[in-house]
Amino acid sequence: MAFILKEDRKETENKCVRFPIPLIEEIEKFIEKKDVTFSGFVLQACRYALDNAEEISEDKEKNN
Repeated sequence: MAFILKEDRKETENKCVRFPIPLIEEIEKFIEKKDVTFSGFVLQACRYALDNAEEISEDKEKNN
């Protein structure tokens, strides 16, 4: 499944997360000229990672 960036704004809570500067620069370059904020990208990337991590966990359980 490919990561597809969506425009999405919801109720939020602040969390402090430190990012390596090269990763920040890479994310900012990726979202340049897209209608998404840095936070929006991070939230969507986390959701994608969690959704796919669940699928991977299920696959491992089936193989054991």
